[in-house]
Parts: sequence; C-alpha cells; structure tokens
Amino acid sequence: MPDSFEKYGLTWHATPEVLGVLSANGKFEGTNPAWYKVLGWRANEVEAEMFLNFVHPDDVARTARAFEILQSGKPVMSFENRYRHRDGSYRWLSWNCVPEGDRYFCSARDITEDKMNRANLKNREEEARFREQFIAILGHDLRNPLAAINAATRMLQRKEGDPTKQVLMNGIKESVGRMSALIDDMMDFAHARLGSGINLATSSDAELHKVLVHTLEETRLAHPDTRFESDLNFADPVLADDKRISQLISNLLANAATHGDNTTPVRLIARDVGSDLVIEVHNSGKPIPPERKAGVFEPFSGTEPDNNQNGLGLGLYIADQIARAHNGEMQVKSDDTGTCFIFKLPRTASR
Repeated sequence: MPDSFEKYGLTWHATPEVLGVLSANGKFEGTNPAWYKVLGWRANEVEAEMFLNFVHPDDVARTARAFEILQSGKPVMSFENRYRHRDGSYRWLSWNCVPEGDRYFCSARDITEDKMNRANLKNREEEARFREQFIAILGHDLRNPLAAINAATRMLQRKEGDPTKQVLMNGIKESVGRMSALIDDMMDFAHARLGSGINLATSSDAELHKVLVHTLEETRLAHPDTRFESDLNFADPVLADDKRISQLISNLLANAATHGDNTTPVRLIARDVGSDLVIEVHNSGKPIPPERKAGVFEPFSGTEPDNNQNGLGLGLYIADQIARAHNGEMQVKSDDTGTCFIFKLPRTASR
C-alpha cells in the first residue's frame, strides 16, 4: 500500500472505486483490488504496462493531454475516458487525480451504466420529439391543404355551370372525405401506438341507442349492396364517449360489409349482460384463417390476406383501442357459420 494511502487502509481495500498511484514515467506503481473487480486486471498486470495502453484508442490523445496537466503540477478532476477490461470490452471511468511531487494519486469511478442511462434517456427524448412532430404533421400539415381543397370545392359547387364540372367536384369532395378518414385513422394510430392512447370525451348520459341507429344508417349508405339488420335491446344512458363508440361500431360494420357474404345480412346486436353492454356484429362468409385470427386486432392487419380494400388496415386495431380506452374489450369468433366481433363495454368504468 502506498504511503499516502496508508491512513486510509480500509478504504484502499474496500472501496469500489479504482485507486492508484501513477508515477512520472506513465506506469502505476500501486493499484487497489477494485481494479480487478471493475476491469478484471491483477495489480501486477496493470503495473507492468504504460497506463495509456489500457485507454481506448479514441481517448488516448486527450488522456495524454490530461497527464501533461498533472505533470505541470495541476490536478485533473472529473476526467472521463474508456479503459479496457480484461475481456476486451471498455468501461467508462471518471477520474480525479492530484499531483504530489513526481507521483499522482488517482481515483476513478465506473460510470458505464450512467453513460448508458444518459444515452437511453437521450434516445427516449428524441423519440418523444419524433412522436410529437409526427402527430403534429398528421394533425396540422396534412389537414390544412385538405381543408382548403374542401372549401374551394364547396364554393365551386354553389355556382351553376356544366354538369360535368359538378360530377368532377363531387368526385373531389369524395376523395377529400376518404383522405380525411385515412388521416383520422393515422392520428388515432399515432396516439394509440406512439402517444398517450386514444383520447376520450366521456359523458355519463350518452344515448347509444340513437348512436347505433345513426351509425348503421351511415354504413348502409356507404355499402348499398349489403343488407343490414339490427336488434338493439339495452338501457340508455351509458357512460361512454358516443363519438368514439360510433367510430368503433362503424369500423366493425364496414369490416363485416367488406369481408362478409352479401347474400346474407350483417347483423348488429346490442343487449345488457350483467353489468356490461355487449354489442355484436355478425356476418356470414368465409371464416378468418386461424393463423390470422390471433393478430386480427394488430395494426395494418386485415381479416383476409392480400385484401385490396381502400384503407390502411387500422379499423379493427382502432376499434380495439377504443374498447380498451373505455376499459372494455374486443373479442372475435369465427368459424364456418360466420364471423362475430364482440364489444363488451362496462357500464361503470371508463377513463
């Protein structure tokens, strides 16, 4: 044990910090047991080589400059570099070194985990900024030009003129509507997957009977070749976000109309079961393949492989996220008799 550490004998042997006495020739003439615990080197191995031989190549130049400062009689504090472990990896160390004549008393703390934590934090902060920018682009930069196109289309439609122009204007308006719906889906996906989750505006007096009837009528207009039937038997009001429930049911009905057998009706059933409101959407047709059933509520998934329907494959995912936001759940049953999506909504628990 070096003389200058003699009165700290217990510290020299017990401290987790790397301690050493560095000579003017660039070799350690004394090292404590922490060298082995932190870096895997025995004292004789460390003391046999120039200390710079253990330093990461990218850190050698500035470590040599720090050694020159020590040699000029000035201390070096909180100096960070990477030291080679016996296994070939490198550990980050933070050094404090004080000169005493032609010897330098050094202590170092292993800060590898601190460095990793800081890097992870920086990555998370960058990811958070990306999420915010991504959501902002969807919510603002894409919506603004669509709003301008839609406004211009409405103005042109008010003016009398060539009927062909009106047909073109109607086509533009329909395209804007589809694009707006896609942006809405992407916004919901971004909030659910990248942000804080689907946003709710919950009301304790939501009249879901009217909501379901209206949603069914809208879907009927959008899918004129599909027959729809309903059996709604439950008590209003319900604690829920009625607009989100409409979106959920609309997604389920559209999915059923798209993938079902249009020779038989799509059925919307809602009833009270215990403390839950249970809403089901049934359709006939081919069952969902077993290998796809488990991931049917995953984003960019569909109930059929290689479907060419307009959309992003987010409808069922968003329906599931809306159900979760209401502390409810989505289920699916599918066999040769048809497919049924089931939404269970607790009457007493929405966030």
